[in-house]
Amino acid sequence: MPKASQSKLLAAEGQAAVEIPKRNSLLAKMSRDKYLLLLCVPGLLYFLIFKYLPMWGVLLAFKNYQPYIGFFESEWVGFANFKQLFQDPIFFKLMRNTLLLGFYDMVFFFPAPIVLALLLNEVRISLYKRLIQTIIYVPHFISMVILASISYLLLTTEGGVVNEMLFSLTGQRFDFLTSENWFRPVIIGQSLWKEVGWGTIIFLAALAGVDQEQYEAAIVDGANRFRQVWHITLPAIRGTIIVLLILRMGNFLDRGFEQVLLMSNALNRPVAEVFDTYVYALGITQGAFSYSTAVGLFKAIIGIILVFTSNYLAKRAGHSGIF
Repeated sequence: MPKASQSKLLAAEGQAAVEIPKRNSLLAKMSRDKYLLLLCVPGLLYFLIFKYLPMWGVLLAFKNYQPYIGFFESEWVGFANFKQLFQDPIFFKLMRNTLLLGFYDMVFFFPAPIVLALLLNEVRISLYKRLIQTIIYVPHFISMVILASISYLLLTTEGGVVNEMLFSLTGQRFDFLTSENWFRPVIIGQSLWKEVGWGTIIFLAALAGVDQEQYEAAIVDGANRFRQVWHITLPAIRGTIIVLLILRMGNFLDRGFEQVLLMSNALNRPVAEVFDTYVYALGITQGAFSYSTAVGLFKAIIGIILVFTSNYLAKRAGHSGIF
């Protein structure tokens, strides 16, 4: 046999010998970790049943769905529902209200857990730190209905505690619950009180992994506490901040349906109407299932675009991003 043919045969046998152990190795690993893989089954079923299968329903956005006819027999209308949405005069008001709430959320709410986590990280008495953490975690477990009721009792002009205090100081009462100017501050204030403590959990976990020797070296170099936070603490959790920021951009147009619905009324509705409440009003109360699905799909597409854009910008800035 010629040497060239012999070398090719040996190379093919060697390649086959390499491929077989790899395949066997994968099966061996799966067999070895079968109980761990079994633990993944409930999570996979959850995402399959509640996340992926419902995505079939987005086809309603391209149909004129009639419940008495059924999903498959309803007429295909293409992009007619989207055209109706963009031509609706209320579309720009919905977009404006939703974007403003999203902007205020990013400016005021997103940095708040970071600042609070940095402050808690400076507390050296363990018992005192745990007590503060417990207190600020509790509002997360309060129902939004209860929070709206508390807000009403505090802010109403008819005997509200806050309004009574302001009246004793300034001689006037403020329409926190009915004024268009106060609606967005009240919504952001509620979000801060309810979720800012819970949001510190991830950042405190990231801060726990910061190398303490860096602080010792900074102290030797004469750095004060502010310099230590600026040059050591913040860079150490920068990756966590960027990942959470990218994920939050996906929910930029999700403004908390329950909260906005409970706090809106006839007097502040011009600034309180957002996509979430609009979908509820059309899809549930008026039965416009196809049109409301188109609105929801529009929101989802915008969220995907924002996630990919922010992830791209993060990578261009030298960070890892989320994918």
